[in-house]
Amino acid sequence: MDINTAKRRLTAMLAELEILRAQAAENRKPIALDQTSVGRLSRMDSLQIQAMDNAAETSRSKQALRIKAALSRIENDDFGYCVTCDEPIAPKRLDLDPSTPLCINCARG
Repeated sequence: MDINTAKRRLTAMLAELEILRAQAAENRKPIALDQTSVGRLSRMDSLQIQAMDNAAETSRSKQALRIKAALSRIENDDFGYCVTCDEPIAPKRLDLDPSTPLCINCARG
């Protein structure tokens, strides 16, 4: 994968994560415990949705960090090399996920 293509894909991936983060922000707000305004089942549903969105937010944050690290590697001319062993990462692996920091051997280990 060429560097410009990787940079465009990584930037688009990061933008998509930010959109998802903004869309789910309402679901991560604290749930009111007042039983007079919200029924027990509705509150349980809200709590479940909140828990799922919090878990998804954690995953999105980790992915955003990986993407930012990959963009940093592009800026430092280290993109495409394993951060552990410094060997080249297979082009097909980078095509699948340009944010991957490891070659297949180090990822297995």
